[in-house]
Amino acid sequence: MRASSLLLTLLLVLPLAACGDGGNASDPVELDPPAKTITKPAVAPTKTVAPIAATAEPAVDPFAERRASYQPGMLDPTVAKEQAPATFTVKFETTKGDMLIDVTRAWAPNGADRFYNLVKIGYFDDTAVFRVIGGFMAQLGISSDPKVSEVWRAAKIDDDPVKESNLPGYVTFAMAGPNSRTTQIFFNFVDNNRLDPMGFAPFGKLRDMETLNELYGGYGEGAPRGRGPHQGLLQSKGGPYLKEKFPLLDYVTKASIVTP
Repeated sequence: MRASSLLLTLLLVLPLAACGDGGNASDPVELDPPAKTITKPAVAPTKTVAPIAATAEPAVDPFAERRASYQPGMLDPTVAKEQAPATFTVKFETTKGDMLIDVTRAWAPNGADRFYNLVKIGYFDDTAVFRVIGGFMAQLGISSDPKVSEVWRAAKIDDDPVKESNLPGYVTFAMAGPNSRTTQIFFNFVDNNRLDPMGFAPFGKLRDMETLNELYGGYGEGAPRGRGPHQGLLQSKGGPYLKEKFPLLDYVTKASIVTP
């Protein structure tokens, strides 16, 4: 696969512009023939009653209650900037079992720091593994709460030099070009060393791949290239969009920093 097309597969897909139905004002339209005129007897006008406006039900925010328990960094990335330890381990509790990720800060300091802070504030809790492509990688990191996604999309970090290769089980941030990493990470299923010269810098490694290999991948590539979730819709509509349209996806139910 060409390097340019590989980079495209990891771009953060933005919402597509709204499109019309494709019609043209100059297109010929066949009009109905004029109706035959029929004379009807006059009818006394009836009394007009003013319509009563219906009371609209207020929109329910499914995340309002949850936001009350958020740590400050969830809605303010500027307060989630601690330096990570030299090494640490993160446990992802998923719907298919636990995954342990051993992080080495020296591999990618900026990426390790960002990952450390995201875990500490609870960012990955209840996030879907929304893009699973067999023979390539599994991707997650878009919040189920659109307000959280909105504030973190602009919280980019600088690139790290690539010191480790994208080998099976290695964990790396997705990106959309230079210095564009935010919250999305991916797990390599296979040897993806061809990603190394594109700037994808691994920051950690799974202790084993048993749970990773069990994650549901039946939806394949994301829309519009495939039939999987559309990243733009996930960011704007959040978890309810996935629950309705992609009920078989697996989730990280909780992420925590644990001792080695």
